[in-house]
Amino acid sequence: MKKIEAIIRPEKIDEVKRALEASGYPGITITQVEGHGKQKGVTQQWRGEIYKVDLLSKTKVEIVAADKDQERIVSAIQKAAGTGNVGDGKIFVSNVDDVIRIRTGERGDKAI
Repeated sequence: MKKIEAIIRPEKIDEVKRALEASGYPGITITQVEGHGKQKGVTQQWRGEIYKVDLLSKTKVEIVAADKDQERIVSAIQKAAGTGNVGDGKIFVSNVDDVIRIRTGERGDKAI
């Protein structure tokens, strides 16, 4: 099993959700987060004052899926979230040793 975590632009979440629904994802968790990548934030101007915003608002999408579904899900996120500009985000894929459904006690792929 794989855990797919994507940090994306908040305005792209609806497109990403639609793409994931079309790809048949098993379930999704969405969290509003803040952070920055290589660009270390942005410089903005407001009422003549220049200030730096270190932490940018992003949306984190988390999915645990069967190994065979990884590429389909990653591809759907990448296509829907991409703009071609700095700040589009990142996708992280990691192994998941086990999943347990609390209600039934099912484990592994059955619990996804």
